[in-house]
Amino acid sequence: MTLLEKYAKLAVRTGINIQKGQTLMINVKAEHYEFARLCVKEAYAAGAGKVVIKFNDDQIAKMHVENQSVEDLTNIPEWAVAEYDQYIEEGFARLSIIAPSPGLMAGVDDKKNAALAKANGEALARLREYSMANRGQWSIVAMPSHEWAAVVFPELGKQEAYDKLLESILYTTRVREDNDPVAEWDAHNEVLARQNKILNDHNFKSLHFKNSLGTDITVGLVKNHIWAGGMETSAKGYTFNPNMPTEESFTMPDRSFVEGRVYSSMPLDYQGKLIDKFWLEFKDGKVVDFDAEFEKDTLQGLLDTDEGSRHIGEIALISHKSPISDLNILFYNTLFDENASCHMALGAAYPMNIKGGTEMTQEELLENNSNRSLNHVDFMFGSEDMSIVGTTYDGKEIPVFENGNFVI
Repeated sequence: MTLLEKYAKLAVRTGINIQKGQTLMINVKAEHYEFARLCVKEAYAAGAGKVVIKFNDDQIAKMHVENQSVEDLTNIPEWAVAEYDQYIEEGFARLSIIAPSPGLMAGVDDKKNAALAKANGEALARLREYSMANRGQWSIVAMPSHEWAAVVFPELGKQEAYDKLLESILYTTRVREDNDPVAEWDAHNEVLARQNKILNDHNFKSLHFKNSLGTDITVGLVKNHIWAGGMETSAKGYTFNPNMPTEESFTMPDRSFVEGRVYSSMPLDYQGKLIDKFWLEFKDGKVVDFDAEFEKDTLQGLLDTDEGSRHIGEIALISHKSPISDLNILFYNTLFDENASCHMALGAAYPMNIKGGTEMTQEELLENNSNRSLNHVDFMFGSEDMSIVGTTYDGKEIPVFENGNFVI
């Protein structure tokens, strides 16, 4: 079995855990049709009832934004929404094979980008809620592209950079020639489960983050919050791994209880633009001020998408000492960089991060101070000198991180 065959098996069997007779949708770049074939083959071998492929291309997407009017860009056909609604009714699973092109959309009209993102978010709201509530399995894995590799390894030649990026992706997802990656992920999930249990047992009311970059922020946690990470379970009881790789424990912040300033520690690739060296000031849970050295207008567009985009829906803890951090590679992609650093997400919260959340209505979630938004955008703020102190409901202060790593 080749490394890519192992990777496809891992994505389908552990990432998605496709069930017999279940529909699987695969979103993938056109250039990765060969890897898509491997995933389709593995899915049918596992008993999938139907596999649907959705090919995409960043360069073509850029041409659309550059040449179409805002009216045409934001006119999402009803049939496109109805197709996803039908798959939701079938209880489908969704595998996304990403290959970002960081910075590709630099120079493209910010207003067009923002309008397109908002239109897609509104049209596909049911799809987003289906995934975020874990009603069906979903997973994200990555494959390299030459555009992405050139940004990550600018000092290398075209093919060498591509090969190096593929090697790094396989390393972070525990795919090697001499191992069983499915078995390794089973063991890794057990480690994350133990870490989540420790955090859940403490039942913190809030976390105070501080580092030398200037971050000094207190993040409240909703009552009855749940720390999660690694393996998750769908509404029908099927286990799956949403992110591969993953090293995080994450939970639901209180949308009205975030106070202070947070500084980014890595660039944020958002809609093909790199927002970098930025900070956000929070008061009563809301971003009230911000700045960025690069792509400030893009950050403004993100924050102004809707009211929920100025609140956070996720807080995640990752030790600075981790397999991805140890590589000392800036991937310019959230799937990887978020697993090398503590991060938070502007936008929607995951209902699974509060007890009974997946059975709650959107109104009930809001009543419990969960955040709702068209966005869910992670950005990294962790560092090797990050300190985190948790405060319990009886006022005890407990060190959670010292010098960037877990101490509980």
